[in-house]
Amino acid sequence: MSIPVPANTSNVPRIDPETWRPAASPDGWAARARVLRQIREFFFARGVLEVETPILSRFAAPDASLDPIGCALGYLSTSPETAMKRLVAAGSGSIYQITRAFRAGESGPLHNPEFTMLEWYRPGWNWRELIDESVTLALEVLGTTGRHEFTFAEAFTRFAGIDPFADDWATLRNALPGPIPEGLERLELLDLLLTERVEPAFAALDGVVVLTRFPAERAAMAIIDSGPPATALRFELYARGVELVNGYQELTDPDQQEARLLEANAKRAEAGKLKLPIDGNFLDALRVGMPKTAGAALGVDRLVMLAMGAGRLAEVMAFPEDRA
Repeated sequence: MSIPVPANTSNVPRIDPETWRPAASPDGWAARARVLRQIREFFFARGVLEVETPILSRFAAPDASLDPIGCALGYLSTSPETAMKRLVAAGSGSIYQITRAFRAGESGPLHNPEFTMLEWYRPGWNWRELIDESVTLALEVLGTTGRHEFTFAEAFTRFAGIDPFADDWATLRNALPGPIPEGLERLELLDLLLTERVEPAFAALDGVVVLTRFPAERAAMAIIDSGPPATALRFELYARGVELVNGYQELTDPDQQEARLLEANAKRAEAGKLKLPIDGNFLDALRVGMPKTAGAALGVDRLVMLAMGAGRLAEVMAFPEDRA
């Protein structure tokens, strides 16, 4: 039975008389509820504690490529990472959180400025153990099998025919057909190659794909292995070519972490972006002592989308950006 669109009898203008409706169907709502239940059952069975941390903060974790959404009282969280690491430093043990996160300028079939994130931390674990757990979770929720793993170098060699660490800029450029944006630096060119050549190849592989050992410059808050070549102890997990998980062997050195945050702010300034206030509480927690920890973040909306065979986040979100 169709629901009629009411006539507009108020003085409030409407952009589209249909946008009151949820974008997702009842099947989408049900899929979301099912996946959230599966995630909680997965971690409950493993003795991982569910926690909550603030969405609104006076601080932000500077990142050259991520922009927070500011408001009168501070910033909406782009990730619960720093707050959850403060819990780990305080002795929380293994923890997870399902929360809302906010990132300005992220819109599209696989992006929405407001989205749902799963983040979890495993004190005492190494990143290989966390990779295994991430794969188990993804395969269980998606109801599939199959695991493939490549280092960053292996994936670029196999699917793009280049060495991302040794080849020069011109060689990297020639691996991309057609025009590219002007002024791309080497790392930006590698990012473009990843999205244009490597990730589409992952879509043809069954189950999940794990990509490891990113260039050291893409370490973010991960430990760097000096190599050679220097690589970040970081991984990403894909299903059907869609990135689902980003995980690290977490950096626990407070001086290195502070230097990276300051460097990210410097890069933001170079790009004409606002410098962001660094969370001194987070750095103090590292100074007190955070144990060896592996941590990961998973895009819940993307996981739901893949679990129900949808092609866009809007199919599993009640009110995405254009209806919020």
